[in-house]
Amino acid sequence: MKPDSCKAIRLNHVALQFICWLTLTALIALCSSAKANESCKSLLATGNPEYPPYLWRDPEDENRLIGANAEWMQLLAKEIGVPIEIKYVGPWGRVQEEAKMGRVDLLAGAFFTLPRLEFMDYFYPAFRETRTVIWTRSNVNLPYKKWADLVGKQGVTVINNSFGEEFDRYAKESLKISMVPSLEQALKMLSLSRADYLIYEEDPGLAYVAKMNISGLKTVTPPITNENLYLTLSHKSPCNTPEMRGRIAKAVYKLDKQNVMNKLIAANIQLWRKQQSK
Repeated sequence: MKPDSCKAIRLNHVALQFICWLTLTALIALCSSAKANESCKSLLATGNPEYPPYLWRDPEDENRLIGANAEWMQLLAKEIGVPIEIKYVGPWGRVQEEAKMGRVDLLAGAFFTLPRLEFMDYFYPAFRETRTVIWTRSNVNLPYKKWADLVGKQGVTVINNSFGEEFDRYAKESLKISMVPSLEQALKMLSLSRADYLIYEEDPGLAYVAKMNISGLKTVTPPITNENLYLTLSHKSPCNTPEMRGRIAKAVYKLDKQNVMNKLIAANIQLWRKQQSK
């Protein structure tokens, strides 16, 4: 056999191997994509269950979360074409652990922090801005204008809560803040003078003060922070694929342009008040 013929055979053999490799790679990718799509027939979402009018447990089914964020998630589900179940899985600290382990797919509202980037993807833009304030007793004169005014006083908040990267860092280095499992417990501690102040978002705080029928509390200005609420997706979610992230990102952008949250919040403030009056 001529040397040129042998060389041609070797080249054809290499080309055949390359084609086989490409075909195998394409099949593996196709199977992986099909598996991802198959395992993403629905999404499980959760969030902070002590967060009216954004999220709270349904009195008629305590395994379910309702509120403005829950309704916003249903609008999102329609946009992406995948059903989303909004379920109660425990207090806020437990919620974040469930997301970290991939046992829930989505968090229906989380502030941005660097540690959370280690286990969640954030979607932009934020779907709501919230205002975090200082709560204290009405008969206490707490001269507060800047964070440094809280130095030397005893604060309280809910465990694993974040109020923005900058304030969290300042609080860790300079403030005395006890962490408790629930907002109800924090409000009780404040009303019983076991803390000088409470740090929490304004709207959920007002909702719980009304629910618990607590009097003698007030908020002081300026706010600690104005923070954005984001939708997040667990890194370990089987639905966390480039295709699904793209669909969710487009839907979040579209819903933001429609400015639906203001109406949802107004309606759910009324729903919360109605439930508490029963």
